[in-house]
Amino acid sequence: MNKKALNKLKKHLEDLRAKLNHELEHLSQNNLNRSQRESSGDLSGYSFHMADVGTDNFGREMELSIASGENERLRMIEEALERIEEGTFGKCVTCGNDISVERLEAIPYTRLCIECARESEKKY
Repeated sequence: MNKKALNKLKKHLEDLRAKLNHELEHLSQNNLNRSQRESSGDLSGYSFHMADVGTDNFGREMELSIASGENERLRMIEEALERIEEGTFGKCVTCGNDISVERLEAIPYTRLCIECARESEKKY
């Protein structure tokens, strides 16, 4: 891979990392760090109806699931940036073959070439 293409992918990864960090910070500040009472907007001393509690819990679980997935993607982006620094970016971690530029442009934090990714998916 030439230096220009590598720099373009590095910039894209850095932009993705900044965007994910911002989204995770927003999610954490506005939803996950608030109590159930604060998030519902009901600051009265009355108890919640069971259906309202269930809906709120479902929403919180969904937000936690989203945050977990985004954290995993952020970890993969960090690893890709480390591979750029090490000089191993663009090589499949399973077989060692080059990962196509098209695949890296679509998923810049991928660790697997398309053939190894297909084999990995068959296992699950």
